[in-house]
Amino acid sequence: MYFLTDRCPDNAVALIPVDKDGLEAWCKKADAFHVNLVETMEFTAGFGKTLRVPEPSGKLKCVLLGMQEPPDDPRNTVHLFATLAKSLPANHTFKLSSMEGFDTEQAAMGWCLGGYAFERYVKKSEKPRPTLCIEDSKLTAFAARAADAVYLARNLINTPAGDMGPDEMETHIEEIAREFGARLEVIRGSKLEQDFPAIHAVGKGSTRAPRLMDLRWGKSGHPKVTLVGKGVVFDTGGLDLKNAAGMLLMKKDMGGGAITTALARLIMASKLPVNLRLLVPCVENAVGPNAYRPGDVVKTREGKTVEIGNTDAEGRVILCDALTYALEDEPELLIDMATLTGAARVALGQDLPGFWTPSDEIAADLDRAGQQVADPVWRMPLWLPYVKKLKSNVAELNNISKGGMAGSITAALYLHEFVRPFKAWIHMDVYGWRQDAVPGSPKGGEATALRAVYRFLTNRYGK
Repeated sequence: MYFLTDRCPDNAVALIPVDKDGLEAWCKKADAFHVNLVETMEFTAGFGKTLRVPEPSGKLKCVLLGMQEPPDDPRNTVHLFATLAKSLPANHTFKLSSMEGFDTEQAAMGWCLGGYAFERYVKKSEKPRPTLCIEDSKLTAFAARAADAVYLARNLINTPAGDMGPDEMETHIEEIAREFGARLEVIRGSKLEQDFPAIHAVGKGSTRAPRLMDLRWGKSGHPKVTLVGKGVVFDTGGLDLKNAAGMLLMKKDMGGGAITTALARLIMASKLPVNLRLLVPCVENAVGPNAYRPGDVVKTREGKTVEIGNTDAEGRVILCDALTYALEDEPELLIDMATLTGAARVALGQDLPGFWTPSDEIAADLDRAGQQVADPVWRMPLWLPYVKKLKSNVAELNNISKGGMAGSITAALYLHEFVRPFKAWIHMDVYGWRQDAVPGSPKGGEATALRAVYRFLTNRYGK
C-alpha cells in the first residue's frame, strides 16, 4: 500500500510547494497571524524545509514546502517526497498543490518509494503513515504500477540465494506470465546442452539445474521488443573462486534478471503496445565436480568458440547464447541488463549505470528518458579497437581481456561480438544494489535504471 490517492477528502490538508516568490505571494494572501508565523519560524522556503501552519483552533491548516535552491541532483524531488512520506504527520491526507516547474510525477514516485522495506525475514510492524492526494488518476495509477515493479526487483535481489535459486526465479516469472496471460517456455538442465551450450556450461556445476526462461506477451503486429536479463542466482566465481568479501553480495548477481522481469511486468501492467519477449538465462555459478574449468573451450549457440580465461566472468558467457537466440526472432529493439563488471562501478559509481549501444539516436533517447524521470544513466563507448584484447590462441574469443584496463568496455565488446551488425541494441551494466541509503532507496537491492528504460520505451512506443 502506497498511501497515494487521487480522491481528496474534504478534510485534506494542503501541501503547498513554494519557492521564495511563491512564499511572498502566499504571505500577501495570508492573515497577520500566519505572516507572523512565517517570520517567527524564519521560514524562507529553503529546499526541503517545511512549515506546519495551524488554524487558530490548533488544527493543521496547511504545510508549506520549501523548493528554493534545490541541490544539484536530478533526483532531488524524488528524495524529498520519499522523506516526506515518513516525516509528515501520520493519519493525515495531504492534498498536493503545484507550482511552475514542479514535477508532480517525481513527487508521486518518491512518495511511493519512501515506504519500501525488505521484511521477508523480520516481523512486520505496520506503522501509521500519511496519505498524499494528487488529483490525477492516471498519474497516481502509474506511480503505483511503477512502484510495484521497483519493489518486485528489490525483493527478488534482496532474497538470499538459498531462497532465490533457479526454481524460485522460474516460479516468480511463471506467476507473472499467468497474471498477464503471457506464454512461458522453460528449457532446463541437460536439455540446454545442444542448443544453448554456453548457458549449460556455466550452470552444470550446480546441483540446481540451469535454465532459460522465455516469456512472450503482446500482439504480433506491435513492435518486437526483447529484454534479456542475467540471472546468476549466486556467483562463487566457480573454480576461479572469489574470496569471502567478493562473494558476500553475490545473491545480487541475478539483478539483471530481476530488473528485466520487473520491467516486463510494468510493460504488461501498463499495456504498452509492444510485442514483448523476456529471456532470462538462470544459473548458479558453483564449485563442483561438473563445474566448467579455466582453459575450457565452450561452444556457443551462435557457433563461435570461447576460451574460458576466468570462470568468474560467467555472466557474459550465458548472455551470449541468450542474445543470439533473441536476434533469431528479429526484434525491433534488444535490451540486455546485467550485473556484469566491477569495472563499471569503479568508473561510474553506484548512482550511474553505464550503457553501451551502437546507435547515437538510441543513446540520446535513453539519456533523455533518464533525465525525464530522475533515473540517470550514462553512455559508455563501444571502442572497437579493444576487441583485440579478447583474442584467444585456441578459440575465436576469450571470455576475459588481456590486461586490467577498460574491463566494462571489453565485457560490452564481448557481447557485441554476438550482436553485431544489429544496431538497435542496448547493453546496461547495472549494479542492482545500494551500498548506502538515500531517501526512497535503502541499502540493499535496487531496480537500477528500470524507470529510465521504461520511459525510453513509452517515449518510443507509447500511444
